[in-house]
Amino acid sequence: MVSKRKLSEIGVNEESSKAETKKSRVSDKRTLTQGGLENEGVFEELLRASGIVLKAGEGQNEIAVDQTAFQKKLRMALEKHPSYPGVVKQFISGLELHIKDRSQFKNCLLPCTPTRTEGSRTLVHSYCESLIKLLLGIKILQPAVIMLLLEKIPEFFFDVVGTFGTNFPRLIVNQFKWLDSLLDSQDLVKKLMQMLSVSPVPIQHDIITSLPEILEDSQQNEVARELSCLLKQGRRLTVPILDALSRLDLDAELLAEVRQSAMTIVPSVKLEDLPVLVKFILHNVKAADAVEVISDLRKSLDLSSCVLPLQMLGSQRKLKSQAQTSSSMSQMTTSQNCVKVLFDVIKLAVRFQKDISEAWIKAIENSTSVSDHKVLDLIVLLLIHSTNSKNRKQTEKVLRSKIRLGCMPEQLMQNAFQNHSMVIKDFFPSILSLAQMFLHSAHLAVVSFGSCMYKQAFAFFDSYCQQEVVCALVTHVCSGNETELDISLDVLTDLVIQHTSLLMRYATFVKSILDSMQKLNPCQIRKLFYILSMLAFSQRQEGSYIQVSRDTVGVSDGGSLERPELSIECDGQLSTLLDLVGFCCEQAPEVLALYYDELANLIEKQKGNLDLQLLDKFGKSLVEDFPSDFVVDLSPTVDGSFLFPVKSLYNLDEDETQGAIAINLLPLVSQSEPGRVADETSSQRKRVVSPICLSPCFRLLRLYTGEQNNGSLEEIDALLGCPLYLTDLEVEGKLDSLSKQEREFLCLLLFYALNWFREVVNAFCQQQDPEMKGKVLTRLQNITELQNVLGKCLAATPGYIPPPATFDSEAPEGVPSINAGGPVRKRNGKKKKSDSSKACSVERTQADESSDGNQPDTELSELEKSTAEKEAGNPLAHLQSYRPYFRELDLEVFSVLHCGLLTKSILDTEMHTEASEVVQLGPAELCFLLDDLCWKLERVLTPGSTRRVPFLKERSNKDIGFAHLCQRSPKEVAVCVVQLLKPLCNHMENMHNYFQVILPNQGVVDESELNIQEYQLMSSCYHQLLLTFRLLFAWNGFSQHENSSLLRSALQVLADRLKPGETEFLPLEELISESFQYLLNFQQSIPSFQCAFILTQLLMAVSEKPMTGWKREKMASLAKQFLCQSWMKPGGDREKGSHFNSALHTLLCVYLEHTDNILKAIEEISSVGVPELINSAKDGCSSTYPTLSRQTFPVFFRVMMAQLESSVKSIPAGKPSDSSEVQLEKLLKWNIAVRNFHILINLVKVFDSRPVLSICLKYGRLFVEAFLKLAMPLLDHSFKKHRDDVQSLLKTLQLSTRQLHHMCGHSKIHQDLSLTNHVPLLKKSLEQFVYRVKAMLAFNHCQEAFWVGILKNRDLQGEEILSQASAAQEEDSAEGSEDSVDSTVEEPGGADSDSGSGGAGR
Repeated sequence: MVSKRKLSEIGVNEESSKAETKKSRVSDKRTLTQGGLENEGVFEELLRASGIVLKAGEGQNEIAVDQTAFQKKLRMALEKHPSYPGVVKQFISGLELHIKDRSQFKNCLLPCTPTRTEGSRTLVHSYCESLIKLLLGIKILQPAVIMLLLEKIPEFFFDVVGTFGTNFPRLIVNQFKWLDSLLDSQDLVKKLMQMLSVSPVPIQHDIITSLPEILEDSQQNEVARELSCLLKQGRRLTVPILDALSRLDLDAELLAEVRQSAMTIVPSVKLEDLPVLVKFILHNVKAADAVEVISDLRKSLDLSSCVLPLQMLGSQRKLKSQAQTSSSMSQMTTSQNCVKVLFDVIKLAVRFQKDISEAWIKAIENSTSVSDHKVLDLIVLLLIHSTNSKNRKQTEKVLRSKIRLGCMPEQLMQNAFQNHSMVIKDFFPSILSLAQMFLHSAHLAVVSFGSCMYKQAFAFFDSYCQQEVVCALVTHVCSGNETELDISLDVLTDLVIQHTSLLMRYATFVKSILDSMQKLNPCQIRKLFYILSMLAFSQRQEGSYIQVSRDTVGVSDGGSLERPELSIECDGQLSTLLDLVGFCCEQAPEVLALYYDELANLIEKQKGNLDLQLLDKFGKSLVEDFPSDFVVDLSPTVDGSFLFPVKSLYNLDEDETQGAIAINLLPLVSQSEPGRVADETSSQRKRVVSPICLSPCFRLLRLYTGEQNNGSLEEIDALLGCPLYLTDLEVEGKLDSLSKQEREFLCLLLFYALNWFREVVNAFCQQQDPEMKGKVLTRLQNITELQNVLGKCLAATPGYIPPPATFDSEAPEGVPSINAGGPVRKRNGKKKKSDSSKACSVERTQADESSDGNQPDTELSELEKSTAEKEAGNPLAHLQSYRPYFRELDLEVFSVLHCGLLTKSILDTEMHTEASEVVQLGPAELCFLLDDLCWKLERVLTPGSTRRVPFLKERSNKDIGFAHLCQRSPKEVAVCVVQLLKPLCNHMENMHNYFQVILPNQGVVDESELNIQEYQLMSSCYHQLLLTFRLLFAWNGFSQHENSSLLRSALQVLADRLKPGETEFLPLEELISESFQYLLNFQQSIPSFQCAFILTQLLMAVSEKPMTGWKREKMASLAKQFLCQSWMKPGGDREKGSHFNSALHTLLCVYLEHTDNILKAIEEISSVGVPELINSAKDGCSSTYPTLSRQTFPVFFRVMMAQLESSVKSIPAGKPSDSSEVQLEKLLKWNIAVRNFHILINLVKVFDSRPVLSICLKYGRLFVEAFLKLAMPLLDHSFKKHRDDVQSLLKTLQLSTRQLHHMCGHSKIHQDLSLTNHVPLLKKSLEQFVYRVKAMLAFNHCQEAFWVGILKNRDLQGEEILSQASAAQEEDSAEGSEDSVDSTVEEPGGADSDSGSGGAGR
């Protein structure tokens, strides 16, 4: 038997050997050419027998059978081998020996190729796995092969893989991917993670990216946690780790944990890895978590790191070679490309994940602090607007709201365009659409933002975009809308100044505006021709772009006067044209005055750059004409018959008897009467001399004289002190006896005299001669005296229209009004408000939505409010409506403020310190100057969020009187005011000293020896001083980096008042603190509530944003002090009025927003102050809060309700993971809030006016909605642990909701439309509350405790409304169903609370 078996085996072997011999004969030639293997061992023999031929060199291993057949044959050969299981070890040893050669190892790692023979067709698949992977598929070989491969990896740790080299570690790791089965996957993953900890970064990268294809489902969570930890440890593996994590199937909790780990490294990750990181964070975000995830991403994502290469490039251009600069350019391009990819990732998420866009908008909307807003927010809003059409309206609303609130200043947009123009360019259609829409807005901040968008798009985009911008601006100009027209011309003016060569390409479009010139006023025409002249004359070689006559443009705008290099021929043409214009204007005084003003503006604007020869040609005639037209020799008597006897007044040169002159005013005014003018015009071409031209002609004369004499006015200094021919101005008691014609003549004379003195002060205010400075101060006194007289005359002359003082704007519509006994702006303000409300209802609605009632709806500026509050004793209060009829004061006039203020009260104690000045700036003159300064600052520096564009034609009226000011930039104005801060501080300290004596008992006026008129004047000065400071420091330009040094200079002036000489090197934070403390010291001398209001706003403007630390405590304390102070007028009356209420609203908001515990503060006012008010007399007030009276109660009530609703939104929603202590703390806050809500709601029983009811219905609904959203999740999870607290909370809230239901019934009974509009939404919220309580009880298995009762309709006092009884029985009727809903909304709250303990007990 044995021998037979052996023989049979030998036979088999012989047969097989013969077969092999035959094969070898056939393929002997192939084996030799392709490189066969000799000296076969067990490894080679078994592989060959199973169907694989090993190759050496570059050839790949060949397989002759199917992969599955090979694995089966090899497994059976090993298992049936006589030396099994030892043969496995021999096989592995042979494999290890074989792969020592790198080329052979490479062949084993690469896919095998099918064996092909001539004339035969193989059955093997075209793609075959590698030999190593085939061996890993055999269970008896798998552990040993895995160990062998892992041991081979360290051999390649320090190999450098070239471009075409073999990456052995990657090939090895790839063998473990997609295996059909793993005997011990835990061990393999464990060893791979161990290998990961010691491998170089490239190998770590390969291992990590391969893990998702290696892991089994049960291992994914564990490995994900390890990768998450690894993500926090280093930044070099961020991309592979995130790539692996995104391909793992993780549960929601672990995914949130991993996402949070990724979120922590966002601020420090490399820029090129940032897109991958953001893509992972935004991947698979659920709707419930979207807002939270996006909010965290917003806070962590900072694009400032992307700007660094730009800054590096700028510095290296100056310091390094061209090669280094090109390297920096490459780095900058890489940075921009990374940012581009980042926003492409966000764009994909926004486009294909609906929740992402809505969550991003919500996250931006929820940010309240100005410092929280970044360039990223603006770009994302533009991205969403451009990508998702469904979210455009919401995006526009949020963007408009943020601009209006000052959260997105223009500087932020400029940074976005400057640093990320490549990204923003893709959103150009949205930018153009938004800019066009913003220019239609009624809010100046939004309009300004839109204009800035145009300018930035033109500056940073390509020629196509630039052409679209110019076309859009031209369309705005030609639309005829006043606001759009002015803003668009301003934008074109800025573009022509900053980008002249670029705009020249589109000059044809700009020139087309000439076709619509009939829609432009003189100011706008001046702007247009300035633009055209710049385009025509800036670069003569490019003149072909604009086909407008250079000479014509030059004359229209005066551009040629500033071109000394022009030809003599052109010079002569211009001179002729000027003479022609002057000759044509001689018969029209107003046109001639406009001509004078335009030439004067040109000389002032181009000071030092004018052609002096050309200037002389028309200057000589001017020097001759002015004395002959307006100046006469001073004589005791004047020939002629006039309405009033002529009298020489206001002569400052009485000691000079020889050669004395006078302004021939009254005779000229008499001659300019319509009848006499007609007589004179009958003579052919005789020049008309009109007093209208007096001030414009003098302004041109003094500017021409100053230009010719390097600023010296010695040639015309006699005009400063010369008298005017007027009449006796002692009009007290005489006005009633005068005829209407005489009163109007007197008013006309006074207007001309005032405008003359204003121009005289403009001319000589900068003269340094002491005598002339004294005369300027005297002229200011003359102005205040004349204004007193004019106020009386105007009060006695209703319907009088003054002569024009400015000629480059349309005449104001309507007749200015004046009231001798009270404020003048109320009627105009109301009219303006009603007009504006019709045109801007959409903007107003959006403003209401954004502010949630925390800000009063106000149209008037601070100056208008203060004007309306001034008393009859101050003449300035009467003349504000006549501002368009006065000549404009130049900014240089305010250098007069350096003169000291001397009053009677200070004179007694400080005579020795002030005696050196002969002429002092008195309170009346100071008030006059400060009033004008405040109007100018509000016009230029007021933050756009607090100023609205007037409706339609009113805008042109607002611009009258600011023509010279508008030629200066806001920064130039701010620099001018900063230079005035020292004298302004001196004046304010003098005011402080004055009122500390007058107000010894904090706000109580000592009337025993009080000069009421002086008190009102000083109070007005104090108010104007505080307002000046506030307007300066609230300027949003200080937030721009280029103005930081100016801000530091301003703060240093204030801080130096406390620490003289110690502030030069203080950091900005300390300067802010010192300035804050300096201004805070004025709180004890505040004479009026309006001053208190302005001081509070000033302190908030000076302090940093957001306000923190001791300054926040001081602000709350100061606001409370003002609220707890009794504000009385000198006459003994209590301060009141709409503007008082508006200031009170803001001050109360400041107190509640800055106090440590807002709920406690609300409870104190409602529990202490209101009961005191209820128990007081009819005209009484609260003793604790004297500002709380029956008239101001709606203001207090609105603010408390709004702040209560806002404060509960800051209480975090309850989570299942909250500890018992956290739940108890939240329940305590909600208990206090609900108790406050209950107290406030029940006040309606006492104060049942319609405003109070409206506030209750509005904020009651908002409070209930906040309770449903934030408090009910807390009750769900805390009901079992804190049953009594939850029960008490629901009981208290039930009482409030029941009262709200009574208000709904009251509104329907009284059929008050303004109240019933709130009812449907409120009832819906109350119904949701009922079902939400039911759901909470069901969640805690207490649904048996819930029952529904019928709630009867009652009035505010709780009495049943019997008229509804029949309707309640008709269940099918609509009204009956509404009553049912009411009862369902209210009663179960009590039922749930009352029976909740029973349900919980079961």
